[in-house]
Amino acid sequence: MRQFTLPDLGEGLEEAEIVSWYVGEGDHVVTDQPLVSVETDKAVVEIPSPSSGRIARVFGAKGDIVKVGAPLVEFAEGAEQDTGTIVGELGGGEHLPAAGMPSGPPTAPRVFPAVRALARKLDVDLESVEPTGPGGTITRADVERAAKSLSQAGDAEPLRGMRRAMAQRMATAHAQVVPATVTDEADIDDWPTGEDVTIRLVRAIAAACTTEPALNAWYNAGAGERRLMARVDLGIAVDTEGGLIVPVLRNVAARSVSDLRVGLDRLRADAMARSIPPEELRGATITLSNFGMIGGRFANLIIVPPQTAIIGAGRISPGVVAHRGQPAVRRTLPLSLTFDHRVVTGGEAARFLVALKSDLEQMS
Repeated sequence: MRQFTLPDLGEGLEEAEIVSWYVGEGDHVVTDQPLVSVETDKAVVEIPSPSSGRIARVFGAKGDIVKVGAPLVEFAEGAEQDTGTIVGELGGGEHLPAAGMPSGPPTAPRVFPAVRALARKLDVDLESVEPTGPGGTITRADVERAAKSLSQAGDAEPLRGMRRAMAQRMATAHAQVVPATVTDEADIDDWPTGEDVTIRLVRAIAAACTTEPALNAWYNAGAGERRLMARVDLGIAVDTEGGLIVPVLRNVAARSVSDLRVGLDRLRADAMARSIPPEELRGATITLSNFGMIGGRFANLIIVPPQTAIIGAGRISPGVVAHRGQPAVRRTLPLSLTFDHRVVTGGEAARFLVALKSDLEQMS
């Protein structure tokens, strides 16, 4: 009997959720035949069999969370030693930090025995109760208030898949990054009718990275090292029903407008279908969130390490601005630039934003 374990899924991921099994106990499989599909924070990934043989046992059911290195199947015969398959080939230096919650338990609030008994009776988790008593004590009123809120809320459900990973990644980013945000507006009233807003943003970001390369960089906080990236591999935030997915549009500075649009359409379609290959989610050097397509003007965005910057584009709207020395109603595009102030200076960020705005305000 030999076991095949959940392989390394890349990007520092430590676990995945089982979506569906393609095999059952007693089935005979061949090398590279899909065994099971699992959901990571970004995509659904099929795990292939490392060898041929008969499945003696499967571990886990749909919805279970499986840790990397935990057994998936056990072979009865014809299976070779598991060598630690890696799903999706990783390029050199494209590992992101493992996502995890901040360590260090908080100070526990004081709870008197009678209040603890009341919480058990009302099925209230004391960890979710905000203490209002002296010295951080949880009172009867605190427990009763929490119980009333719970009775008016829906059933509790665990975070899974993309949403669970989002919580972990955002907590990690919050613990590591020192963010600062600068904003401005680009006057785009002279754009030709039907201009492709996203592609214009992509091209302008590439131009700004040439002017100020410090924002197209990775920062390794553990080693205290910054790496300026030679090309712009732009992460494009895509809003899907299951959560945010950020596929990577490669080498945007060297591609034509038509090629960028074809590539972007393909990435969006794959992201919406949850079929995007893992390698197309890795290695972004800077990120664009065009949230204005949904709503909002400015935002303090979240940088995911090791990147050092993210650009936000808000909702385009008409406004009164100074134009050639006179007030005029013009269409403007709000811009937000959030940068990691540990490694990017305020001057570098401001110059990047000026270059971004200048490129966008050109007629074509």
